[in-house]
Amino acid sequence: MPFANLRSVRLHYELAGPDDAPVVVFSNSLGANLTMWDAQAPEFSRCYRVLRYDTRGHGESSLPDGPHNLPGLAHDVLDLLDYLSIPVVSFCGLSLGGITGLWLGRHTPQRIRKLIVCSTAAKIGTREIWDARIDLVRREGMQAVVPGILERWLTPAFHATSPETVEATRRVLESAPVEGYVAGCEAVRDTDLRAELAGVSVPTLVVMGASDPVTPPADGRFLAGSIPGARYLELSGAHLFNVESPAKFAAEALGFLNQP
Repeated sequence: MPFANLRSVRLHYELAGPDDAPVVVFSNSLGANLTMWDAQAPEFSRCYRVLRYDTRGHGESSLPDGPHNLPGLAHDVLDLLDYLSIPVVSFCGLSLGGITGLWLGRHTPQRIRKLIVCSTAAKIGTREIWDARIDLVRREGMQAVVPGILERWLTPAFHATSPETVEATRRVLESAPVEGYVAGCEAVRDTDLRAELAGVSVPTLVVMGASDPVTPPADGRFLAGSIPGARYLELSGAHLFNVESPAKFAAEALGFLNQP
C-alpha cells in the first residue's frame, strides 16, 4: 500500500499502467476514497499511467491540522506529483475532486495537460447547508447522513438493479473518518470559483449526471459556458454517473484525453 509523506500530509495513492505512458490523476468526491474509480482504473490504465489517491482525511490518507480549504487540497496534489517526479498530468475529479481540478486548471496550468471535471460546480450549496451537515455529523456520526447521500449519489433504478454496488458505497461512506469528512465539507463550503472560471486555460471537459440533484446539469452548463473552449457532456445517472454509466464515461473521457 503506497504512501507519500508530503510536507503537510501523508497521502495514500495507487499508480498503475505503463511506466512510459502519460499520467492521468483521479480525485475522489467528498466522503469517498480512491476506490470510487474502480470501474475506470483498468480501462484507463491500458494506455495511461493512472494515479489515484485518497484526499486528505479520506480513506487511508492522514488529516493535517487545519484550516482545510481548496488551495490546500490542490497543493496536496502538486506535492504528490513532485514526490513522484511527474511534471505534467491530465486530471479527472468528481465533486470535491472536480473543484480541486478547477483550482489547478486556473492556478497551475503548466502542470495540467487536460482537465475533466465531473458532477461539480463553481459553488456547491450554501454555508447554512454545510454548517448544518457538519453539526449533524459531529453529533451523530456518518450514519446520520449516509442514507441521504446514497439517495442523491445513485438513482432509484440503480439502487434496485445494483444493490451490491450500493452496499459497497455505503460501507465506504460509513467508514469515512468524521473529521476528514468535516474537513472536506469546510473546503466545499468556503469555495466559490465563479469569478475564476474565465482564467481556466487548459482544455476542459465538463461531465454531469442527467439526474444529479447535488450538482444538477445547469451547474455544469454554467461551468462549460464560463471556461474558455470547454466542452459539456451529460450522461445517464445521478451524482456518481461514473458508477452508473462507466462504459459511456470511459469512452467519452478517453476520447477527450486522446485528442491531440
